[in-house]
Amino acid sequence: MTTRRCAFLAMDSNEGWSVDVELAIAPLEARGWQVELVPWRRPAVDWSRFDAVYIGTPWDYPEDAERFLAVLAAIDASGAVLVNELSLVRWNVRKTYLRDLAERGADVVPGRWLERYDAAAVQRAAQAFDAPRIVVKPVVGANAADTFLLSREEADAARERLAAVFGERPLIVQPYLEAIESDGELSLFYFGGELSHAVRKVPRSGDFRVQEEHGASITAIVPEAGAVRAAERVLSLVSPRPVYARCDLVRGPGGRFLLMELELIEPSLYLRMDAGAAERFAGAFDRHVGVRLRDRSRPGAV
Repeated sequence: MTTRRCAFLAMDSNEGWSVDVELAIAPLEARGWQVELVPWRRPAVDWSRFDAVYIGTPWDYPEDAERFLAVLAAIDASGAVLVNELSLVRWNVRKTYLRDLAERGADVVPGRWLERYDAAAVQRAAQAFDAPRIVVKPVVGANAADTFLLSREEADAARERLAAVFGERPLIVQPYLEAIESDGELSLFYFGGELSHAVRKVPRSGDFRVQEEHGASITAIVPEAGAVRAAERVLSLVSPRPVYARCDLVRGPGGRFLLMELELIEPSLYLRMDAGAAERFAGAFDRHVGVRLRDRSRPGAV
């Protein structure tokens, strides 16, 4: 069996984070891969040493998104197969992709996108949504950082704080869907276009954030048919097909499932929540990279 080399991008330190990406290493090694964890901020990496690079867990990238994208572009130019593809990452890094998906026909939590904070525009959005509370968050962000849950009155009182955070930073305003406190957020994971597993994330009492780092509870589930249909409708609108995807859904008015986020860059895949998840991920990764490498080796390939 030919040994191929793969880098998993990582942070300099995982302290304070729930990380289970290492569960994918053994099934990849069984397929002939040698895996190395590489901090994405490490300077002067020779990416051409690797056959493939999995974006992995660089969860601090919103602190310097432009540098992160430059690293991914360097990987892509090196000849290593970047997974997921660079075009998907560039599209997915800004939450304006939600607007694109809505225009293509996906059921998405509605949003208003602003290039910078404008108190009047935030109030107009709240009135248009006719929701008791709104969520204000950055267009480029992760793990609920700089995310605010506010009533209309609180949004008005928080003008100075919001201006300090979003004065020169694009933001999105969305209605807060109360079902997240009871039903939680459903995450469906797809590897190679096929449903692998699913989890339910419910925020702790008094909170709205569904990340386990913020105390949310995570349970494995068998998703109901409506959630699967909603997720697969979203994925049918995305090209090229991602090797891995996490589709985060929340129940909206009338019980309809709405897309909260489609994570194509570095989502936590919750591999530990399903006994076969790591194996399915490794299989999808191996097949995809194998096809890409064979295509490149054909005569006349660029």
